[in-house]
Amino acid sequence: MPAYVIAHLQEAAPHPEIAEYMERIPGTFEPYGGRFLVHATQHEVKEGTWPGHVVMIGFPGIAEARAWWDSPEYQEIAPLRSRHIAGDIIMVDGVPEGYDPSTTARAVREAVPAE
Repeated sequence: MPAYVIAHLQEAAPHPEIAEYMERIPGTFEPYGGRFLVHATQHEVKEGTWPGHVVMIGFPGIAEARAWWDSPEYQEIAPLRSRHIAGDIIMVDGVPEGYDPSTTARAVREAVPAE
């Protein structure tokens, strides 16, 4: 099942370390099957607020995503970003092929107290 690393990053002033991070990060994905799904693109806010930028990286599974995050290669370059860009980063499992949300809806209905 695919997994994703999703970052909501705040605006940051240009800095040489940020450029170096962006140049080096793709090389850290290769052993883990990761790839950018969203990066350096505009987003359109439909509800609420969402200042900053969205980055989304896909991996074959959660084990590969965790291994990438914990890898010495990524941990070596992570401070190049974190020293200059504040943000929130999550790691999440995707849904399997053919996922049907009605199963989840049924569980929600069953959890609703009877009136």
